[in-house]
Amino acid sequence: MNMLAQFLQFLFSGVTVGATYALAALGFTLIYNASNVINFAQGEFIMLGGMLAVFFVQSGLPLPAALVLAILVPAVVGVLIEKLAIEPVKGAETVTLIIITIGASLVIRGLTAVIFGKGTHSLPAFSGDEPIQILGATLMPQSLWVLGVTAIVVVVLWYFFNRTLSGKAMLATSYNRVAAELVGINTNGVLFMSFAMSAALGALGGILVTPITLTSYDAGIMMGLKGFVAAVLGGLGNGLGAVVGGLLVGILESMGAGYLSSAYKDAIPFVLILFILFFMPRGLFGARVTDRV
Repeated sequence: MNMLAQFLQFLFSGVTVGATYALAALGFTLIYNASNVINFAQGEFIMLGGMLAVFFVQSGLPLPAALVLAILVPAVVGVLIEKLAIEPVKGAETVTLIIITIGASLVIRGLTAVIFGKGTHSLPAFSGDEPIQILGATLMPQSLWVLGVTAIVVVVLWYFFNRTLSGKAMLATSYNRVAAELVGINTNGVLFMSFAMSAALGALGGILVTPITLTSYDAGIMMGLKGFVAAVLGGLGNGLGAVVGGLLVGILESMGAGYLSSAYKDAIPFVLILFILFFMPRGLFGARVTDRV
């Protein structure tokens, strides 16, 4: 394989998995903006999406119905976490809320292992396994699904936040919760919506990437952490930054694994976050500064 083909191969791989990190990072961003909480259960939503899609497909449901259900169920789980774990301790220290989300992630992971087992599961590619040849490198059709759906999600979220009343209510809550309540915005409803959307985004990422990477009950840990790295890299709370950060983390990880050693694959994002925290603590695009009372 010549150098260009090799580079393209690593790039395709990095952009594909980076798009999944971008969806995870957007999930972190949504919840952080609405509640100032960093939700470390986000990775479990990615895992749940993939595992539930496999379960529903194996149960005999047609693929479209299985995928819709695999997005809706984690969204309900997200709302339950907000209702049962976050809402009762409203006003608690940020560290306390983070610990609660870590606890929620452990519960989800444990229940998934009990219900679905600890094996590795695969999902058939949405449109076949015939690779596309580009300048000597191969691109799987499933990668196009990942990139295409992520691009659509970004456009839909932009429309939601800029053109809809619910989106503007969410933005208002993120800037100043008390002021939003004073003008009649139901901030509890906004929180529910942010957790549901965040969980749905994570689940969608898990569904899209499962035909490529497989899934298991513990697949969400690293995906969630890398999504967090992507969110911090782009500037925590910044939507555009989350997408760019996700793609960058995916590409750097793939290039590092390809040109250095695959042994360093999982270490690269964490070296990256140390670098960011030392030299660019506000991320590439600047973290969202919220004015909460």
